[in-house]
Amino acid sequence: MEHIYDMLIIGGGPGGYTAALYGARAGMDVMILEKAMPGGQMIQSHQIDNYPGFEEGIDGFTLAEKMRAGAERFGVRTELTEVLGVNLTGEIKSAETDSGTFYGRTVVIAAGANPRKLGLPGEDRFLSRGIHYCASCDGMFYRGKTVMVIGGGNTAVSDALLLSRVAERVILVHRRDSLRAEKIVQNGLFAAENVEIRWDSVPVELQENADGRLTGAVLKNVKTGEETPVDADGIFVSIGRIPASEMFRDQLDLDDSGYIIADESTRTNLPGVYAVGDIRTKAVRQIVTAAADGAVAVHYAEEYLA
Repeated sequence: MEHIYDMLIIGGGPGGYTAALYGARAGMDVMILEKAMPGGQMIQSHQIDNYPGFEEGIDGFTLAEKMRAGAERFGVRTELTEVLGVNLTGEIKSAETDSGTFYGRTVVIAAGANPRKLGLPGEDRFLSRGIHYCASCDGMFYRGKTVMVIGGGNTAVSDALLLSRVAERVILVHRRDSLRAEKIVQNGLFAAENVEIRWDSVPVELQENADGRLTGAVLKNVKTGEETPVDADGIFVSIGRIPASEMFRDQLDLDDSGYIIADESTRTNLPGVYAVGDIRTKAVRQIVTAAADGAVAVHYAEEYLA
């Protein structure tokens, strides 16, 4: 007979490990399936200052290891394996992985979402060392400095506004001649005296000095073709995220952007299946909100199992 877990968790980020912790403490037999390293996107952050309880901040790798150890203290198992396919219907659900098939009575999906990248040479090399994908996470490092924000939607404009309260100068780079963000958000941006907008422009090259430090980007005007080097201490990329939801498309309801449709209860359209963290439809995607989702999912999973 195959072992059947009370809860399978797909993804070992903050949402997944919080669900595991709460599930194990509630007496559940819990297995986490993580394809790479525990922590998800969190481990790419060198300094996290907005997660409660660490007055001096903490790096993402260390926080991830603490979350993993805290869950495993109560008997949670972690399998480092890639999920290749799932069957989420029926009383017993399954996840097919490159190390075998795992079965569970409930499934928590915490597979996350990856930031959409610029696709420029050197982008990965400057990750968290000049290139960032979360203004609320890393904006404080640029107090009194010059930053560039790439994008023109609600997130990009909100990021530019947030950074305008910290940085001395903010340069918003948008490939069109008008913003896609809602008017009410745009009004706040246009009122900010230290925000400059570069219309009809895209970054085509990252600049660095002799010491290998990011110093800005070359911007190309998409209408004239003119290329202009622009100095910046940091670049925040806000051109969208790609949820890791493709394997669930045929079984779970997704929104137009590919996020799993689940409200604050984290429940999906299938009984016993929950979506937590960045992969679900939600207004704010942060470590603390992912962790909150994990706790909520276990509450409803307990109800379902009962």
